[in-house]
Amino acid sequence: MKKILAVLLAAVLVLALAACGGNTNNEAKDFKAGFIFLHDENSTYDLNFINAAKQACENLGVTAVLKTNIDESNDCYEAAADMVDSGCGFVFADSFGHESFMIQAAKEFPDVQFCHATGTRAHTENLANYHNAFASIYEGRYLAGVAAGLKLNQMIEEGKITAEEAKIGYVGAWTYAEVISGYTSFYLGAKSICPSATMEVQFTGSWYDETAEKEAATLLINDKCVLISQHADSMGAPTACETAGVPNVSYNGSTQAACPNTFIVSSRIDWTPYIEYAIKAAMEGTAIDADWTGTIATGSVVLTDVNETAAAPGTVEKIEEVKAGLEDGSIHVFDTANFTVNGETLDKYEADVDTDEAYTPDTNVIADGYFHESEYRSAPYFDLRIDGITLLNEKY
Repeated sequence: MKKILAVLLAAVLVLALAACGGNTNNEAKDFKAGFIFLHDENSTYDLNFINAAKQACENLGVTAVLKTNIDESNDCYEAAADMVDSGCGFVFADSFGHESFMIQAAKEFPDVQFCHATGTRAHTENLANYHNAFASIYEGRYLAGVAAGLKLNQMIEEGKITAEEAKIGYVGAWTYAEVISGYTSFYLGAKSICPSATMEVQFTGSWYDETAEKEAATLLINDKCVLISQHADSMGAPTACETAGVPNVSYNGSTQAACPNTFIVSSRIDWTPYIEYAIKAAMEGTAIDADWTGTIATGSVVLTDVNETAAAPGTVEKIEEVKAGLEDGSIHVFDTANFTVNGETLDKYEADVDTDEAYTPDTNVIADGYFHESEYRSAPYFDLRIDGITLLNEKY
């Protein structure tokens, strides 16, 4: 009799566990996560987000609702409201200019969690259902810069250029802190390997304009820049480099298939870890960080495979060495010993962290010998113009 009861109890327990698992799976299947993208798959920036959104939702077993080509206008609010109406319990937007419209939606729909990449206001708005996220991508750009510096040294050693001719060209979108942080960290990575390196930056005034980006890269190449990188979202600059035979470090994904002879490496933010974390919290009703910063350790800052056809020998090994230094804290990207501003080494700097309408500096961000980027808020606030980098134009 005892054996029969034990068997029956075990069977009941198995059925109960199966039922619990089934309910969890059904809850996941019934949960909808909405995603708002500035452009579509043709933009390397948006494609990186689209891939992460799909992967995160697949991993969690939730339904993804995607809207592409949503302008930084009231279209964003309307897209968010439509997603809420369709049953989304989580809404994410990927572009800086979406922020005010996401905040508007968050205030109107307090039972839905709204998350926004690259924004600056979540930590001051203090809304329980509105959150910002970014990653320490400056570390990834620094590593990509190391690869660029190795390539410059190879070109010098092979007699293709002199040390004085080690000039990098950089295609930037806007003169924002995010872009300044990006090209400066890339330059410092290159300069840590090739001390004679300098840089010129040409802005396009657009996040995605293939013609303008190609023209900017061509201008830089014609101005004797021997290696090109970018913070812009199209294939314009990489294709200009492939045509001219100029080494290229891209952003947000590999361009090796289209540019097999010139592509070296690319850095990007992998948004999958954050999106999974935020959706799970939304499903479970637990708090989401107001301002989340991903790192190399969280799997949020990654590099593509190195294209050994174009890269200098030893690039993979050197990247791993420097990456270890970034992770253990022995290397800081913005170490003030490694750059000057108007010939001076800085020991303090007030940055605009708690953004207001006047972008008033409010927080000292230099301590312990380095600029603490993305530590006081997730979105970059490094806006220093350091020596060695020349801006050819201004696009605010």
